[in-house]
Amino acid sequence: GSLLLAVHFYSSPRAAPLIPSTALGVLLLILSALLAYAGIRRSLRNASLLVSLCLTISAFWCGYGVILILAGQGELADPGDFRDAMVPGLATFTLALLLVAVVGFLCGEPVLALVAAAVSLASAHEVALHYSSSLGPSAVACSYLVVCLVGGYFALGRILYFLTKGKVVLSGTDLAEKKAHEQSRGSSGSSNAFAAPGLLLNMLSACVFGCRLLGVTHKLFLGHVPWLWAAGTYQIGICVLSYRAMDILMATAFGFTSILKFAGGYCLLYPVWQSEEPSFPTPFLVVFSILFAVLALFLSLQSPVDGLYLLVFVSYCIALACSPRGFFAGGPQGVAVAIFVASALVTLIHLYNVKATAKIPTGKGAVKALLAHSSFLKLREGQDLHAPYLGYSKYADAEILAYACSVLASFALTTPGDPQAPLATVVIPWVVVAGGILKLLGGSVAFARGKTLESSAFILYSIMWIIWGLTRYGDLYGTTRSFHAAVGIVAFMLFNCFIIFCSLFLNMAWFFYSLTFMLIAVSFLLDAIHALPAGYDVAATIIFGLSSFYCFLAALSSSTFEGCCLPLGRPMVQLSGVGAGATKCLHLPARKASSVKRIADILRNGGTCGIPTDTVYVLVAACNRPDAVEKAHRSKRQAQDRPMSLWISSLKQLEPAKHLFSPLLWDFMEAAWPSPISLVIPRGEWVDFLGMKDSAKYVGTPQSVAIRIPDCSVTTHLIDLVGPIVVTSANPTGEADTTHHNQVYAKLGDKVDAVLCGGPSPENIASTVVDCTKIDSGNIGFFRVGIIPKSQV
Repeated sequence: GSLLLAVHFYSSPRAAPLIPSTALGVLLLILSALLAYAGIRRSLRNASLLVSLCLTISAFWCGYGVILILAGQGELADPGDFRDAMVPGLATFTLALLLVAVVGFLCGEPVLALVAAAVSLASAHEVALHYSSSLGPSAVACSYLVVCLVGGYFALGRILYFLTKGKVVLSGTDLAEKKAHEQSRGSSGSSNAFAAPGLLLNMLSACVFGCRLLGVTHKLFLGHVPWLWAAGTYQIGICVLSYRAMDILMATAFGFTSILKFAGGYCLLYPVWQSEEPSFPTPFLVVFSILFAVLALFLSLQSPVDGLYLLVFVSYCIALACSPRGFFAGGPQGVAVAIFVASALVTLIHLYNVKATAKIPTGKGAVKALLAHSSFLKLREGQDLHAPYLGYSKYADAEILAYACSVLASFALTTPGDPQAPLATVVIPWVVVAGGILKLLGGSVAFARGKTLESSAFILYSIMWIIWGLTRYGDLYGTTRSFHAAVGIVAFMLFNCFIIFCSLFLNMAWFFYSLTFMLIAVSFLLDAIHALPAGYDVAATIIFGLSSFYCFLAALSSSTFEGCCLPLGRPMVQLSGVGAGATKCLHLPARKASSVKRIADILRNGGTCGIPTDTVYVLVAACNRPDAVEKAHRSKRQAQDRPMSLWISSLKQLEPAKHLFSPLLWDFMEAAWPSPISLVIPRGEWVDFLGMKDSAKYVGTPQSVAIRIPDCSVTTHLIDLVGPIVVTSANPTGEADTTHHNQVYAKLGDKVDAVLCGGPSPENIASTVVDCTKIDSGNIGFFRVGIIPKSQV
């Protein structure tokens, strides 16, 4: 990327540039996507400054590339337009990359710091170039050439390292040493490495409006939209990544700020096809400032510095609400300057705290100490803070953002707008981005957490907001205004009736949330057929908005405090089995040795557990606990032709009884195991050697027993801890096999005491069951051909 820009600036004094603007813009967009991917892939392993560098330069080149394409297509034709478009972004990234470079030098990352400093210097030179013709473009090209040289040095270092197998290591290129250093420090870094780039993007949008107030640029126009929309798009991405980093409140904050960026871009885009400035809906912005204030209050309990920072956005929303001209007025632009300064300071704190061992205090300790004396408010902390009801998830809960977006989208409805020019009122960004895109994001995250009903509702509602928002406020009704739109809305209402019915089994809050959305859908329908009574919109909005706001507060308080402060209510209809009653089955991640140990303790104490294996999930009980084996037998309603089998972890457990097995059978067991092959062998005295006592009558048939050693390290480790186990499939007799940990509890309910969660099964097919009762006469048969084919047996 830097090489392209260096060539571009070296050749810019020529009449025809070497790389046309449009081509350079497209190349920069491709490179920005690759850079973002590299940063995110790196961050999934450990927090690093490289994440901030990659995402910052990626956002910079994304905006830069689009402006170059606009210039290449002749959209920035007026003299000074290109300069006015470029300067806010260049100024922001000069400071942003300088902050990354300073922290890089302080935290011992010289290569990274050099790259950041060189790009920062190039941006600074480019700003100077726009204002003074005496400075040649070669200075910018030289700075980009430094980036190329540093990158080349690092690449050479890595190539030599691989070719010489670690014998030749250039200074600053040994990643193994760096990794060891990071691991020795442990997880001392900040939990969310994405917060810093997200805050840098707030600087970008603030700089666009701040530059206009300070007279650096002459007007706000189309050329600034790429910066605003690039910042908004990247912030939605950072919102998702923050959920991945289990930082719910910062993710919600980035979701909120991205809406403002899209709205700002829309306002600057509107004058392209209409000469006047768009008007702003006041009620919406007042509600937005309230949501920001509530989020700031909860965020200040996690990090007071971040909470205070969000208060600047509260004042920004109030300033926008007080100004009929919105983003074009001096008041909001003044607050934008304050946002720029505050973002720079908070970014520096986050950047430094990601890498440094000695942290800059953010006031979290003081809040903890203050709340320690309170018996009513106790902060939620620990390993299981973000654990879903069933299993575990890579994402934190996004319901807070989804509820907040419902509030925002509903209050946007109160703006009637001008029927002749619907686009003149700024409603589309709030309805489509907040009600649509961000709620779709919330639904997707809910789906990833196993919340099927909630995700279905959020996704359905988001599609409804997008379609209806574009139709009503995008002036797309046209001649189809009545019948066709009405039919579509009636179909959505039927879907919502199903969601209302299902929410009866979930909780009271969800029932009222889905029920009040029906009022909004009725509003859409009446509007489509020209029969909307005056004031109905406002009434529906207030009812749905208040129920969404209550859900928003309840989700916030339950994610922040132990012992939910605002109840969501009990299900209106109780189901027996899944989710019924207060008892929750313990779900533990299989990747942790401590989880396997806890499952072993439960089995030793007479419990039954669902566990992953080399095939599908199974229900197990310890052989030496007859009560547990009987419980497993009862829970399955075992059919006589599907007897329970016996699992061991090693043939050593059968060594004392080796003399009771024929040499051919013993050799066959040694050759076949560990594998998904169950061998049905004659019942004999060897069963007593496994300490089964009274459990024996429940295992196998009076003549034979199925036995195997599973080819799964988690399962064999568990058997090592507990001893031989009795096994049956984790589903009621006659039903399909269980292929995910979420299905175990769903199928068996309270009959299972704990589930070891290993995600989807490696296979969807059960084991092969081989009849070895007549093996000594040279014959074997098959009760079931599973994953291992007959020929292999």
